[in-house]
Amino acid sequence: MKIGFIGLGLMGRGMAANLLGSGNPLVVHDLRPASAAPLLEQGATWAETPAQVAASSDIVFTSLPRPADVEAVMQGAHGLAAGFNEGCVWFDLSTNSLAVVRAIHARLAEIRVHFFDAPVSGGPAGAASGKLAIWIGGDRAVFESAEPVLRHMADRARYVGAIGAGTISKLVHNTMSATINHAVAEMMTVGVKAGMDPLELYEAIRSGAMGRIRAFDHVQSRWLVDNLDPPTFALELLHKDVSLGVELARMVDAPAPLANAMLDDLTEAVNRGWGRRDAQSALLLKQERAGIAAIKVSPDELKQVVGRT
Repeated sequence: MKIGFIGLGLMGRGMAANLLGSGNPLVVHDLRPASAAPLLEQGATWAETPAQVAASSDIVFTSLPRPADVEAVMQGAHGLAAGFNEGCVWFDLSTNSLAVVRAIHARLAEIRVHFFDAPVSGGPAGAASGKLAIWIGGDRAVFESAEPVLRHMADRARYVGAIGAGTISKLVHNTMSATINHAVAEMMTVGVKAGMDPLELYEAIRSGAMGRIRAFDHVQSRWLVDNLDPPTFALELLHKDVSLGVELARMVDAPAPLANAMLDDLTEAVNRGWGRRDAQSALLLKQERAGIAAIKVSPDELKQVVGRT
């Protein structure tokens, strides 16, 4: 099985390395050729254009920042669509727009290329370790034929429905996750301003009903210890994901006031120039509006609290 991979950023490089470890030939491309160097040293082949990747591959994976980047990789004389052979399979691992996903699927169906929306969840560490979720939408029979390849880079590659189902799953997940983080930061800020020590408060809420299912734990490694640079997931990317989630809600005429309010905070944080900081930097707005200093607890003391509760 000949595999192509485009997009060797924080997520893509780990997934591509795992695919290379499967023993299948791998051809790669990125706007920054230097990002491919470690993979080339391990036996991957470089392609000058996306079209060359498509022409050399049975299955192509793309991992790109924005919907516009996915469209750009597909289009033009050197794009994927110009190089695909009939029957090829393309899994887009990006967090995309539902409208874009459906348009690409329709376009490629005309040339008998199988397109899947297959966004991932697990962060750079999961991409490198293979502890990754992939939500996949498209033709089920084709998915099942490609599943052995997917298993080399994800322990949870799940078929979730027809084209677009993967994107819907990812946008719901990321928007819901970000909204929970904002609720945690907002009420933690209220508690600190009311006189609680942040570490004592965090230990208290983790022992409650919601805390026991660990709904509050995502703020531990970044916001709660004031560790926002460099990012594990950039604010500008979360802003993109939540914007797409809110767009999805509008598309299907489903009110989402909490998500809209949270998007307003993300937009304000991006407008302040925090886009390249960690996504949780937007939570700093909670303390600022409450008129209190940044909440910061000791990582070592936090570990002790987590161990007790």
